[in-house]
Amino acid sequence: MFQRKNYDKASKIYNEYLLRFPNGHLAAEALMKTGLINSTLGKNGEARKIYQGLIAEFPGSLLVLDARVEILTTFFNEGNYEEVIRQATGVLKSTASRVHTLRTYMLLGDSYMASGSPLDAADCYLMAYKYAEDQEKEGIIYKIESAANEVDAVAMISLLTRFEDRLPAGDLVCRLGLSKIEGEKYEDAVSLLTWFIERFPGHKRKQQAENLIQEINEKFTFKHYTLGCLLPLSGPYQIFGDKILKCIKLALAQYNSQSNHLQIRMIVKDTESDPDQAALAVKELSEERVGAIIGPLTAHALEAAALEAQEKRIPIITLSQKDNTTEIGDYVFRNFITPKMQVEAIVSYAIDVLGLSRFAILYPDDEYGTSFMALFQDKVMAYGGDVVAIEPYDPDQTDFEEPIKNLVKFKNEIPEYPKNKEARSTFKQPKPIIDFEAIFIPDGPKTSGLIIPQLAFYDIVDVNLLGTNLWHSDRLIEMAKQFVQGAIMVDGFFAESDSQKVKDFVGMFEETFSEKPGFIEAVAYDSAMMLFQLISRSDIQSRSELKDEIMNFLSFKGVTGITSFDNNGNVYKELYLLKIIGDKFVELKNHSAIFSNVRLRQAQKRKFLYH
Repeated sequence: MFQRKNYDKASKIYNEYLLRFPNGHLAAEALMKTGLINSTLGKNGEARKIYQGLIAEFPGSLLVLDARVEILTTFFNEGNYEEVIRQATGVLKSTASRVHTLRTYMLLGDSYMASGSPLDAADCYLMAYKYAEDQEKEGIIYKIESAANEVDAVAMISLLTRFEDRLPAGDLVCRLGLSKIEGEKYEDAVSLLTWFIERFPGHKRKQQAENLIQEINEKFTFKHYTLGCLLPLSGPYQIFGDKILKCIKLALAQYNSQSNHLQIRMIVKDTESDPDQAALAVKELSEERVGAIIGPLTAHALEAAALEAQEKRIPIITLSQKDNTTEIGDYVFRNFITPKMQVEAIVSYAIDVLGLSRFAILYPDDEYGTSFMALFQDKVMAYGGDVVAIEPYDPDQTDFEEPIKNLVKFKNEIPEYPKNKEARSTFKQPKPIIDFEAIFIPDGPKTSGLIIPQLAFYDIVDVNLLGTNLWHSDRLIEMAKQFVQGAIMVDGFFAESDSQKVKDFVGMFEETFSEKPGFIEAVAYDSAMMLFQLISRSDIQSRSELKDEIMNFLSFKGVTGITSFDNNGNVYKELYLLKIIGDKFVELKNHSAIFSNVRLRQAQKRKFLYH
């Protein structure tokens, strides 16, 4: 019945035997089988009591050793790994049987693995290998490999050195090296394969190991403290490349002077804003074995560089708001303020903090304006608000009477403005009916500076003015003066922020370059500092691990605010909210509370995406 797995009938028969012959010569075996049945059925506590009874009643039985090992099994089945580890030592001391010793070491190894101690597990599996017969060894080697994948190479080599005379060490180490490659732990793989070559110079797999080491060094591992940088240092965008390079050099000097580690080396390549040159530069940086790359900046070089970086498995943090860049692959990241981020911030503030619900959009009929218009409309609707009026205008026009009047309603037809001078003195412009509380104008300071006074001329007053980061310009205040007071906009950086981190950065930048930094300099500085921290960590061995750590940055606190990346490589950034008061831009003091809402929504979205 037991062999047929008819456990109910088997139990009844065993129990009947034990009732009739409690001291019979098969009583210990009946107890053992009853314990195994209970353990198989998940009744581990009951099984343990039976095994303990067997040991107490029949201490001289050959089955006592089996019972002690099976007690360990019941604890393992219950997930009580600490008890397995505690009792296993006693079992090993009391048994001279090969089978019992082998099983105990395997249980002990499995318990250490389940407890998160792979080095101890590997030690136990290696001990088990000593007692294994040929048909059992392959399964144990598989266990050794599983544990070794969680252990650094130095510790594993130390273990293997201890057991070298008991193992097919050459083949095993070679297999472990291949496992490390599959797990993208390339430096560990190189260490193991190098040890293998030195220890077994005549082994048949020596050439394979040498080839693997060469391939890993060429493609996957990186020189610690070495970064690459791609910038347009010649051509039409040189001015922007020079600005970013200034900031990266500033970050490099600051980081190297404040840290006790080796000096970070930055290798800079000129993309010339040319796709072919950008791709070639990435290949050259790959040969230099850089850990990661900052840049490029221009759309011309961006895609080519990102494609090559993905091919070479080099993490690259681009400094562009170009859409779809990160879709190239999981090694491509983007750290730049985007239209979507700006709209999220401004709408969240307008609705959650100001309590507004009705909006108008006046936008230029070009790619920039159309994109912001669509994003703003969608986000307002998502937050439960209404866009009650949308009006485009020609980007080249300077008189905005028609689009402005199209935004509002009038009680009567608008009379023609009199040509007679005397009639003009008594002419009254009809008052508009304004059914929105805020107007969003996604345009630059020059055009917005023309529109805003004209809004007031047509009596569109006492409404909130909302804009993009392009509004963060002194020219807007100079042009619109009193009409732009109270206007609100977002930006990725604010040099006059009360943040001590920003003050220190701005002071250092002004002292070095005699000018104030802008967003592009600040975001380059943050990107560099972020990567400096990562490539200085000794526990990050490969570019794949470096890529994962960039992804895992949840709250890097930089001068452009709190920065993290989503699982697609796009940046989440806590933007600055600014308001015009007098002739200055003022940071809204309660913006951190506002962004807790934004972060909450983002976190919820990220959690949903992960699930």
